[in-house]
Amino acid sequence: MKKVIVTGSSGTVGSALCGYLESEDVEVIAWDRSLIPIDDYWAMETFMKREQPDALFHLAIASQPQGQNDSWRVNYRWPSELAWLTRQLNVSFVFTSTVMVFEQSVAGPYTPMMTPVATDGYGYEKRMAEERVLYQNPDTVIARLGWQIGDAAGSNNMIDFLVTRQEREGEIRASKRWKPACSFLQDTVAALTDLVGVTPGTYHVDSNPKWNFYEIATALNEKHGNLWNIVPTEDFVYDQRMIDPRVEMPPLSYRLPSLN
Repeated sequence: MKKVIVTGSSGTVGSALCGYLESEDVEVIAWDRSLIPIDDYWAMETFMKREQPDALFHLAIASQPQGQNDSWRVNYRWPSELAWLTRQLNVSFVFTSTVMVFEQSVAGPYTPMMTPVATDGYGYEKRMAEERVLYQNPDTVIARLGWQIGDAAGSNNMIDFLVTRQEREGEIRASKRWKPACSFLQDTVAALTDLVGVTPGTYHVDSNPKWNFYEIATALNEKHGNLWNIVPTEDFVYDQRMIDPRVEMPPLSYRLPSLN
């Protein structure tokens, strides 16, 4: 790849992806919704034709809805249009989805062959978008992500959650019966980059083969200087892990040696 377009470039994963791609000497064009409206097909097509990217990474979500039905417009209608555009213009399309397309009523670990069942909220919108983008562009690569682990607070990642919970409650209750789908940001963006050009379909990006949230939070606490009071609980029971041998993800223990 020499040039890509990234939506959601200022988000948690988007900003990390842009930095990673630029370090690999890839030209990154951020999609600016104030300049290229997502409900103006011709503006989007003109933009895509002008930039002529090799790939488009769609990471944007409606994190702060700006009006009635904005969430559906951003999370469903926009990726549908992007899928069609990338098909017509022969641009590789990587659409990021979420483990939340599944629900707690069906325990993991989840494989790409399992049918998503989310019936409302963000998970439902992403589930419907997955179906739509594959219909619009059968060459789409869908990458389902779990909870991201960054280096510091300040964005939507696990460290931010731990810091905020400690500040608000003086402790962090961490279930020993919850195995979350999660990965470090730097590993996630490397995997997303590697998914350009693979066989179309759905892929799972997860670095957690076996650990529960209490074990992960404790290992992160040790890495960050034991700043938090981690309290083990058993009040949330959920195996949320995603597995996919086709995606080479280092296990969490690679960056958290205290895990075993």
